[in-house]
Amino acid sequence: MPIQDYFDLKLFMEASITLVVIMDPPGTVPVFLSLVGRKPLAARARAARQAVLVSFLVVSLFAVAGQAILAYLGIGIPALQGAGGLLLLLIALDLLTGKSNAEPEAAEDVNVALVPLGTPLLAGPGAIAATIVFVRQAQGQAGAYIALGLAIVAVHLVLFLCMRYSGVIIRLIKEGGITLLAKIAGLLLAAIAVELVADSVRGFVAES
Repeated sequence: MPIQDYFDLKLFMEASITLVVIMDPPGTVPVFLSLVGRKPLAARARAARQAVLVSFLVVSLFAVAGQAILAYLGIGIPALQGAGGLLLLLIALDLLTGKSNAEPEAAEDVNVALVPLGTPLLAGPGAIAATIVFVRQAQGQAGAYIALGLAIVAVHLVLFLCMRYSGVIIRLIKEGGITLLAKIAGLLLAAIAVELVADSVRGFVAES
């Protein structure tokens, strides 16, 4: 029996590279630091674990039942892109105006890990759409499903390592650097948000 029946290496490489490019592990570090960089090490580690876990669960859910969920609710990818873009834009405005520097409440660690880190920053419309496309490519082959599952796990492991060990950057850039990163991250998030909304509009126009 050919090895592809057990593990589709080509799909694994394609899915891993695509998800890494979309989810951008190094690019999450500035946003992560801008949101939790002032917290103790234990709180940062907890936020990293929670954000990656949320992202993994969301991507896995859409890998297993994404097409059925979207079809049942009558939601298309353009709608997901628009919603994700608007949510990211709100977070970007908070970072740019300095509201994220306010003293956090006790539950903020969990909230930040869920939104915007876990979703839509990590498990955003792009990652969800790409996962659904790769599931379609698998065409019911067990080896392809195994490869896609391992690719999702591998990418989230890289995401966790980037955020978990971002403390090295904190020791270098100090408080002023974190503030600067917050402004840069806000600008980048705003640009990503605008791009998502634009993609959403183009998607709606193409479907009409």
